[in-house]
Amino acid sequence: MNIVEKPIAMVAGRRISTGDGIHLLANEYPRGTRLDPHMHREAQLVYAARGTMQVTTPKGRWLVPPDRAVWVPPGLAHSIDVLADIEIRTLYFDLAWLKREQQSPDLTHEFVVRVSRLLHETILALFDGRNDADRTTLLIRLAMLELHQAEDSTTFIPLPQEPRCRRAASIVLEDPTALHEIETLARQVGTSARTLSRLFASETQLSFKSWCQRARIAAAIERLSTDTNVSIKQVAGELGYASLPAFSHAFRQVTGRTPTEFVQKD
Repeated sequence: MNIVEKPIAMVAGRRISTGDGIHLLANEYPRGTRLDPHMHREAQLVYAARGTMQVTTPKGRWLVPPDRAVWVPPGLAHSIDVLADIEIRTLYFDLAWLKREQQSPDLTHEFVVRVSRLLHETILALFDGRNDADRTTLLIRLAMLELHQAEDSTTFIPLPQEPRCRRAASIVLEDPTALHEIETLARQVGTSARTLSRLFASETQLSFKSWCQRARIAAAIERLSTDTNVSIKQVAGELGYASLPAFSHAFRQVTGRTPTEFVQKD
């Protein structure tokens, strides 16, 4: 599917260099776009200014609504699925910049964070077309400071590597709206419920119940992002929640917002 690039600083179709080992790029992707697994020589900070995407790496899968940003280190294979028409603002950091500036081991692996209002405004300010080198440098420093202090995202679904546990996770992800009993899953993948429970805890750092809840809420986020005609009550019913308050409580536990707040912001 074609990718539509949005002009930055009055220049369309190419990345804009800040002159300090950092490049900026704004893209618009229509819903349904898939960027197959790929990697970059540079690190990336990818922010969805509007819309929702799903980012998958060997470590796991993130749902990235508009108040999240993704850090992707250099050389890491990742894919992106666009779930709702999206505007992306990306900062690329070359290896020399990373070597010179990196002070945190956090930047050596991928993660998604909740974007503060300050980080949101800082990223957008980098794309407002003002070619002031000192201002750009300060904005980048502020963005990185906010990135390090941002809250980790709970929209991450860790993917287990152990074969039986991985098969069980795949079954759940194929139909996250179903009520999956661990005893049934264990029989399907050839192990005991006790072993599968232990594997989920050790492989994902989440209990089986908590992992399934994240998968269900991720499915809810995808549904609410891609179908503007669906009601929150309808999604709650599809996911098997007994009531709208129960769904809202679970949604807030994972995302920090109610479904209504998510829909209004998205």
